[in-house]
Amino acid sequence: MVLLAKLALGFTGTLAMATVYTLRDGVVNVEVEQHGADGTNVHVWAPAAIVPMVLHFVPDQKLGDAHEKLAEFMPTIRTLTKELKKYPDAEFVDVRDGKDHVRVSVHNGKIIVDVKNTEERVHVACPLAMIEDVTSELAYRTPGA
Repeated sequence: MVLLAKLALGFTGTLAMATVYTLRDGVVNVEVEQHGADGTNVHVWAPAAIVPMVLHFVPDQKLGDAHEKLAEFMPTIRTLTKELKKYPDAEFVDVRDGKDHVRVSVHNGKIIVDVKNTEERVHVACPLAMIEDVTSELAYRTPGA
């Protein structure tokens, strides 16, 4: 009986630590809602820590083109994510044109992009920590190795 309690405690502790590690960077949220008769709705919530982890399993040959295309922008992206952390709540773009509305902001450590018009609504929230982890992972990968 004591052994069973120790196993349950160990399992619960491991599960709690795995949950904390997985959600430490926050959650990526993508929502797409299309209006009309053929309208589809897509709502995806995923732990942000999954994206850099998945990059470990992507073969270098598959990343070669992406790495080459992003190489010149990588320092800018890394600097931008570090600087955006200094602005916990800031709005960078807010454009209205008739019934179209585009908004790009940072809120609670996430880049938020909202696009709304009469036909659809798109919402993307991406943690800055995840972007920083992905750029770090891509910076240290050698293409074609």
